This record gives sequence, C-alpha cells and structure tokens, in this order.
Amino acid sequence: MEEFMNKLIDLGTTSGGRILLALAVVVIGFLVIKLLYKITVKALGKTKLDEKAARIIAKVIKFVLYIVLAVAVIEILGVPMTSVAALIASGGLAVGLAFQGALANLAGGFLILIFRPFKIGDYIDAAGAEGIVREISIFYTKLITLDNRLVLIPNGDLMSGNVTNLTAEKIRRIDLDFKITNDIDQELVKSVLLGAASASPGVLSEPEPFARLTAVDDDTYIFTVRAWCETPGYWDVRFDLIENCSKALAENGIDDPEERIAVRLVSEEKDEEEEEDEKEEEEEKE
Repeated sequence: MEEFMNKLIDLGTTSGGRILLALAVVVIGFLVIKLLYKITVKALGKTKLDEKAARIIAKVIKFVLYIVLAVAVIEILGVPMTSVAALIASGGLAVGLAFQGALANLAGGFLILIFRPFKIGDYIDAAGAEGIVREISIFYTKLITLDNRLVLIPNGDLMSGNVTNLTAEKIRRIDLDFKITNDIDQELVKSVLLGAASASPGVLSEPEPFARLTAVDDDTYIFTVRAWCETPGYWDVRFDLIENCSKALAENGIDDPEERIAVRLVSEEKDEEEEEDEKEEEEEKE
C-alpha cells in the first residue's frame, strides 16, 4: 500500500501540472467554442444562406473546434500524436464506409440548401417522381403528388440527377396537337385554332399564340397550338384551351380522322345488317 501511494505521489508531482493545464484548457476551450458558435450563427444569419444550411455550417465548425480542443488536450497530457492520428483515421474510415449512403444524402441536402435549385412550394420533376415540394430536410426532400401522395426522395439522388423545376419561371408554354383530315383547308384550320386560343381565358397576348401545320401523317394533318400563360394557372388554362379548340373545330365542321373512320365503320356495319335483313325477307317470301 505504501509503495502504491508513493507511485501515486510521484505521478502527481510529475504529471500534476499537465493535468491541471489540460483541465484549464478544457474549461477555457469550451467557453471559447461556445462564444465562437454564437458569433458564427449571427454572422451566417446576415447572409442569404438558408436557415438550415447556416445551422449546419455552424454545427460543423463547432464540431471541428471540439476536435481541435481534444487534440490539444491529448498533446498536453503527453499522449503520442501518431497513435491518436492513426486512431482518428481508422475511426473516420470505418464511419465513412458504414454511413456512405447517409453521408451522400447529407452532402446533397447541404448543397440543395446552399444553391437552392428549388424551394418549398415549387413543382418539380426529379428522380422518377414529380410533385409539390413540401419539405427540404437534411437527408430527404418530401414531395406531394397531384393525387395527394407523399414521396420521399433522398437528397443524394436529387443532386446526382436532373431536376426539372416546373414553377421556377413566371410564365409557361402550353403545347397541344390536333389531328385533322387532309381534305380541309389549312388556312381555315389555322384561323380557327388561333381564334380559339386567343379567346381562351388566361392565355397571354405576349408572347402571342401560335397555330401551324407541324406534321403530315398519311392522310392526316397534325396542327400544333402553342400558348403562354402564367405559371400558377397552367392547368386551368390548359384544360380550357383543349375544350375551346375542340369546340371551335367541331363548330366549323373540322373533324378528327379517327372519328371519320369510326363513322365509316358504323355505316358499313349498318349496311351489312340491312343486306342481311333483306336476304332473310326474300327467303321468307320464297
């Protein structure tokens, strides 16, 4: 027991100064890191960064400062730095391999919050899904589809693929194709479609609507109508445009070739039925 106490006294006399210095560094370090964290949060709050991105940056800086403090304390205590560096490297590699997917999503979420390719309320098409952005978190982005389904897309997939933001601009163009039989005057079809497009509610006069023959398929003309509208009313204007153009074509006797074929088939079937009825009547008379 006496020998143990002697060793403890020797350790206190030789390492006591280092331990006290390490404790002082820990206390002062915690206070400094806390102060620097508050300063960083205030400084980032004055920038144009997203609030979540600013919070992440501040926490990363805080974490790095804690690591620096830990390394400083270990060095003060006299622990060989080569062993500490090897331990940190091996631990970092193990964590990186274990959380590879999560880290990719974390990095993706961080980049989304910084560069803002879309924001909450935008309608986007990305990673095989489309819908209105409800929430942008660190690891996932939540979308609400038009039929009210919730879709969670990993942020890593968003940043590694194409993202189409359908509501990024103030106006959008509507493209519609109409099949017309080739025995109809082209100028008549153009004027009818242009008149219907211009009269549709929500269609902008500038850029002006467009209606032209854009393709020919066997005995069919394909006319394309293009009209611009404000982005928030895109779907209402699109549906109104379809209805108005179809109605205008019908009122001017301009029909769809498929409808004409259907009419022909029906008339041919009626003719065949009439012939069969006549034959049956003749056979009955005989």
